[in-house]
Amino acid sequence: MKALVCKQFGGVEDVELATVSEPALADPHAVTIEVEFASVSHATGLMIAGQYQRRPPLPFVPGTEAVGRVVACGKAVTRLRPGDRVVAIADWGCYAERFTVPEYTVYPVPDSLPPKVALPIPLSYGTAYCGLVWRCALTPQDTLLVLGAGAGVGLAAVEIGRQLGATVVACASTEAKRADALRRGATHAVAPQDLAAQVKALTGGRGADVVVDPVGGDLFGQALRAAAPNARILSIGFASGSIPQAPVNLLLVKNLTLHGFFFGRYIGWTPSDERAEHAPALQQVMSTLFQWAAEGKLEPTVSAVYPITGLGDALAALESRKVVGKVAIKIKETET
Repeated sequence: MKALVCKQFGGVEDVELATVSEPALADPHAVTIEVEFASVSHATGLMIAGQYQRRPPLPFVPGTEAVGRVVACGKAVTRLRPGDRVVAIADWGCYAERFTVPEYTVYPVPDSLPPKVALPIPLSYGTAYCGLVWRCALTPQDTLLVLGAGAGVGLAAVEIGRQLGATVVACASTEAKRADALRRGATHAVAPQDLAAQVKALTGGRGADVVVDPVGGDLFGQALRAAAPNARILSIGFASGSIPQAPVNLLLVKNLTLHGFFFGRYIGWTPSDERAEHAPALQQVMSTLFQWAAEGKLEPTVSAVYPITGLGDALAALESRKVVGKVAIKIKETET
């Protein structure tokens, strides 16, 4: 079968299209999936460079999220069967015509959802939902400030925050992204410049009760100043490429709670591999998210699709900061 193979850590030029063996199905709790589309994220480039939290053994096939159909199931699998439309989260391996993954992070897709609508839900929307609900206990009385609200987890947080009843302030870098965030349910949309002043003006001087930060960098410090007393800050990534240092004195005087949130803990991306333990709770979360999407309450978006040979272009599009939603590569030759 065809697959994109990374033979050494480095740049995307070190990933090449190759013919590899079909994946084995030795684990009784695993399924094999025929891939239609696979998502591309900032973490993809970090993993290829060997700079992500985990370093796969070389050579490896990148890709951590894919949509397709189940073609084979291990003997212990009862909740899935061949022919099922699914989205899956994997350690890596999704940039291939087929891959095998433990059933714990494989989620059935409703018949009404097209594959490109289903694809962004597990990682982007799963991260946003679990961070907002499990860690920050977001309520309808809260004002939610979302940084990086134009793409990926940030845009998902805007939609989920609206669905949970909060007042959402979306912070995005371009007018087009801010307009899209407003269309998806944000109450207000602001530019990153003078962030604290803008948020305070919109909240009668109080600030935001919950802050979602997938950006990091200098914007993190501005967001702390935009936070209300007793606010909850959710740090989930560093898309800016810069890891900020928290001014603990500001956390202290404003009674702020800083939550670090690594969604990977729930999907097996830690040395202890807790995916089986968290599978029931996450499957319920995904069921809720897929239902909301099917009802039109969420709008998961893949804004650009590249061929299997276009991974470099896909990563460049992400780095340009012009992408709304997610980008993907097309694995299967024919689209459904």
